[in-house]
Amino acid sequence: MNRKDFIKTSLLGAAALSSTPFITYANKSTYRCVLIGSGWWGMNILRVALQSGTIKVTAICDVDDAQLKLAQDEIRKVSSDKPKEYKDFRECIAKEKPEIVINATPDHWHALIAIAAMKSGAHVFLEKPISHTVKEGTAIQKAARDNDRICIVDFHRRYSPHNVSGMNFLKSGKVGKINEVRAFVNYGQGVGTLEEEMNAPAGLDWDMYCGPSKLVNYNPKIHPKGFRFYSEFANGLIGDWGPHWFDQILWWTDEKAPKKIFSSGQGGLKNTHADTWETQLAIFEFEDFHMTWEHNMLNPKKERKTEVWGTYFYGTNGTFFMGWRDGWKYFPNNNDPISEEKAQLNNPDGQNIDLVWADFIKSIESGKLPHADIEHGRQATNMCLLANLSAKIGRSIEWDHGKDMILNDPDANKLLLRNYRGEWEYPV
Repeated sequence: MNRKDFIKTSLLGAAALSSTPFITYANKSTYRCVLIGSGWWGMNILRVALQSGTIKVTAICDVDDAQLKLAQDEIRKVSSDKPKEYKDFRECIAKEKPEIVINATPDHWHALIAIAAMKSGAHVFLEKPISHTVKEGTAIQKAARDNDRICIVDFHRRYSPHNVSGMNFLKSGKVGKINEVRAFVNYGQGVGTLEEEMNAPAGLDWDMYCGPSKLVNYNPKIHPKGFRFYSEFANGLIGDWGPHWFDQILWWTDEKAPKKIFSSGQGGLKNTHADTWETQLAIFEFEDFHMTWEHNMLNPKKERKTEVWGTYFYGTNGTFFMGWRDGWKYFPNNNDPISEEKAQLNNPDGQNIDLVWADFIKSIESGKLPHADIEHGRQATNMCLLANLSAKIGRSIEWDHGKDMILNDPDANKLLLRNYRGEWEYPV
């Protein structure tokens, strides 16, 4: 599909931005669905999917018996489905032949599972960031197109009402010419205590958890839920939060990717085995604007008057802030009053997965690409991965999105992928 066709078939094109996305289920089909990765966030997605009445859960798959039990207990509360249990996603997909796969695993598993699912004929609801390395993301998008499958990314901020209206405001031109954008996440987690490395608990297949990554020592801060700060499995805070905010920026601009990236990170201040950047700065140069990213896991920067996460758009007429729980605000340069819209978010986690799921089902039934298509996920994820790559090698990089490569830097290009362990083969 070329760019022209993509624009025609996108569910929420520029005209649709003038209204808030709403939930409709035209045909109310019931799709055979499996959940792979049945932890906290996977169950958030599955709960919404069950409430929509559009799926029958035939199986859940997880390497941890404890997570499977918790998932079964939750499913029994909201559904009469009695899903089978698997520990190996390959067996699950082969035996269940699902029409929908929810992939809510740690990042290092996203590519292999998503690609296997789409090759088997399933549509995929994929968590962000879509991949652990750049070329994995390329392979996922290729699999979606080659197999004519819908692969939606859980970018619920593309659907939340205040994000939609905020994007309308930005695109209206009221902010003026925007030539500077700043995205940030600042936590105040402190230095903590050193994790104890130990044998994995009974019922957890730690070798399968590590999968294509290096077999590292188990500690309970990695699993459950803490994998994001260990580089074998994820890409740190920029890999966790960056895709959401970078996607908002790419939604606003017509540009697909930055031309040049430089990043610097620091770690080692927290008392931990985690090895991703605790503080990080990144500069992205686009054709018409430049943007910066900053995160700090040690200081919430309370002197600022907005949330500890969000994005500022600096225009010639004023400054627009896109937030999460606080909605959006516009600060005009003149004496006009501040404009704002409060957030409308679903409890308990402050998200709008239901709107993403509705778009997913509509796309499956219509054959049209979703608003949070895999291409958007790949573009936003790449920004995180390329920033980390720059910080790792200690120099700026020039990125050619069309060629999917770093220019004039063979050593840096080698880091767009990585070697897989054991039986696992890197996707192409």
